Amino acid sequence: MCCFGLILLISLASTLNSVCAYEPNWKSLDTRPLPTWYDEAKFGIFCHWGVFSVPAFKADWFWYFWKGPTPDPDILKFMEKNYKPGFSYGDFAPLFTAELFNPTTFAKIVKSSGAKYYVPTSKHCEGFTNWPSAYSWNWNAVDVGPHRDLIGELREAILGIGGVHFGFYFSQYEWFNRLYWTDKAANFSSQTYVNEVSYPQMVELVNNYKPDILWSDGDWEAADTYWNSERFLAWLFTDSPVAKNVVVNDRWGAGLTGKHGSFYSFSDHFDPGHIIPHKWENCMMLDKNNWMTSRTMTAADVHTLNELITQLARTISCNGNLLLNAGATHDGRIIPIFEERLSEVGAWLAVNGEAVYKTKPWIHQNDSNVWYTSKLRSTHNKNPYRVYNLQNEQNTIVYAFVLDWPKNGKLILPSIQVTSRTRAQMLGCKGALSVVSSQDGAVIDISQIGFTQLPSLTAWVIKLEYLATEVFDPVNDMIEKGWLTTDGFPLRYSTEHHRRSRSAN
Repeated sequence: MCCFGLILLISLASTLNSVCAYEPNWKSLDTRPLPTWYDEAKFGIFCHWGVFSVPAFKADWFWYFWKGPTPDPDILKFMEKNYKPGFSYGDFAPLFTAELFNPTTFAKIVKSSGAKYYVPTSKHCEGFTNWPSAYSWNWNAVDVGPHRDLIGELREAILGIGGVHFGFYFSQYEWFNRLYWTDKAANFSSQTYVNEVSYPQMVELVNNYKPDILWSDGDWEAADTYWNSERFLAWLFTDSPVAKNVVVNDRWGAGLTGKHGSFYSFSDHFDPGHIIPHKWENCMMLDKNNWMTSRTMTAADVHTLNELITQLARTISCNGNLLLNAGATHDGRIIPIFEERLSEVGAWLAVNGEAVYKTKPWIHQNDSNVWYTSKLRSTHNKNPYRVYNLQNEQNTIVYAFVLDWPKNGKLILPSIQVTSRTRAQMLGCKGALSVVSSQDGAVIDISQIGFTQLPSLTAWVIKLEYLATEVFDPVNDMIEKGWLTTDGFPLRYSTEHHRRSRSAN
């Protein structure tokens, strides 16, 4: 077993050069260091895609809301109006055609967004697999519908374009799988579904497609012991073909969110507003109302560029990554408004990526709606597992994300302590900005930048160098304020909220 004792977040670089042997228990699994690529990436794209993309109405949980214990009246009316009596959910599968699907186009859209990893659906809760699974006969994308290995084609295109990591979303449970129903009826004392479906499917996916990310979901009805999570992760981190670089989230059994995983995903749209010491991820929708690409979506339903950059800034300043969902259509397209918005994010990142990629949180996370990230000049003894960068006048570079243009063009930042050497510059603009100290904090004059000189029309980044050395521990500060437990768990998060968030969309 590999162990670094006392939860030390330092002195782990040597483990990157070899794979340790992890035991099938959380104590051992939790000692595995986070592969550094994930923390450096900061931004990824999610893609919900499956048979639910055919009706594309109400939610990706369409089948459950139609045939589950509490049918949705809107879905009942939709089916009665548009489909003949006796039409089943299985009848949607041949209509999941993906005839316009070009994986290279998908890869180019992801690349142009500035995202560094891509997470499409391999299997949603409906059980339909987007690869030719040996454990899902006639309910997969090769046997029916597209008659194509969607995961395989996406992987090849994403890796072929370069600079983007590939992984996938995988739902542990299936709403209407009879084997799962049998196990559930036995209070999960039997594991027929796990042994014959979900577990071998995960092994099949890992061996065949070698993901850098395995994004687990659909775990919350049963304990991790039912899912054999510890055994699977011990294999994944020790003996699998991706043992060195793969990362996983925290959805491996009821009540385990925020407790175990390479990164914590907590609830969907998780945005704590303060630093969390364990790496975490904010998975959010580009469409404000839906994970899938909905046919009833309007332009107003799509997040604006400013809203997206705001979420990115809030997330990475607090030690998170942003995973932004842009679903695909039944015929295999990313719709134009999604493509356009992702391109806008990419254009913004082309100017301001220095403040995003390979950064760390700073000792202060924000001043009102201005959020901070940081980098270190010197790489000497730089610990990749540090949660935040200390503030040192000589070594620390701070980036301030200005999300709203200040009145009179004067930006007041109470957390910034200037020195005689302090320099300020807006990324994408030439020339230094005036920065002076006041009783309210640093005052940066950005009024001198003309409208035509602005690198973007929304969200600007100020690069700050040679700020005064300051000693402050933001994690301990959050613990003292009662926002974090002593082991770093956010007290304002609840497992109940997680369960609601997964079934509400």
